[in-house]
Amino acid sequence: MRVEPFVFATAAAASAATNASLPSLEVPECPDYAVAVVNQSVPDLTPFPMTTVSVCYDDTSIQLGFKALNETNWYFNASQSTNDDIWEYEVMEAFLYHGENDPTTYIEYEISPANVTYQAVVFNPTKVRADGAPFDHFFVTDPYTDGFTASTTTNKNTSTWESNVKIPLALFDVDEVKGSKWRMNFFRTITSPSIYPNQTLGAWSPPDQASFHMSPFFGHVVFV
Repeated sequence: MRVEPFVFATAAAASAATNASLPSLEVPECPDYAVAVVNQSVPDLTPFPMTTVSVCYDDTSIQLGFKALNETNWYFNASQSTNDDIWEYEVMEAFLYHGENDPTTYIEYEISPANVTYQAVVFNPTKVRADGAPFDHFFVTDPYTDGFTASTTTNKNTSTWESNVKIPLALFDVDEVKGSKWRMNFFRTITSPSIYPNQTLGAWSPPDQASFHMSPFFGHVVFV
């Protein structure tokens, strides 16, 4: 089970986003795309290094183009491999759910500057990872056979790293892709050898706790 260095939320936080202005995104079919911007910290809402996620879809996959700007460390653990705890270092992340409600299960996808990936179904029945409540991950153990793809490039001259990802739609049991409605959130973690294991956290739709696993804060997405 994944144990993150984040503050556990209380069940009362489930209603925290009820009256919040959640972001929304209309996502076209590839090769067109929509862009989600990650530029606020979690949970303080202070400026965060610019990060973008381009999103589009085709008949078989959701395609994500992560781009991290103002990178200085590209910090990862070279000994880690698929589904290891890459979230302890620097990653970009997507949480994805097919439906309109605040989900209790969703896909968590992460990628590191070394192109190492983490993909799992999250079981979060309180919707906020409440302290003492059940919380679990069920890993996708053979992602490339299952249709996941990932390609990452780093550029120290421009202080960036980029990852292009495909996530198979079959994971979500979607019959009609166009017009389908989703809940999603996108994240980036930043750390360095000097501050590790501490991290700076950023989100497209920032939760009000230092935790990404708060589905009431997932933004609204529709495939158009």
